[in-house]
Amino acid sequence: QVQLVESGGGLVQPGGSLRLSCAASGIIFSIYDMGWYRQAPGRQRELVAITTSGLRTTYADSVKGRFTISRDNAQSVGYLQMNSLKPEDTAVYYCNLLLGAKFNYWGQGTQVTVSS
Repeated sequence: QVQLVESGGGLVQPGGSLRLSCAASGIIFSIYDMGWYRQAPGRQRELVAITTSGLRTTYADSVKGRFTISRDNAQSVGYLQMNSLKPEDTAVYYCNLLLGAKFNYWGQGTQVTVSS
């Protein structure tokens, strides 16, 4: 059974940092593309960043230069380092693993709130 468990969310002041983790089990982590998405209230889920199985990375324009996605294939864990957080980064953040069109897995989400 495939499980993705996110952690690391919380309340942080503007300008602060958080690191999200996504621990995967029941899956060959290294062959999947891994992405972080977020969904704010009343808005559609959007891509934040993705790292492919070949370790190419892509970022949403809104987070470039502030967020860093990484992965530890040996530990089956993915990370999202978020720096210089802004109130508009407030959302539920989701981890996603994707392999082709057939294998698509989501975590349960972790809340990130940026507020003073």
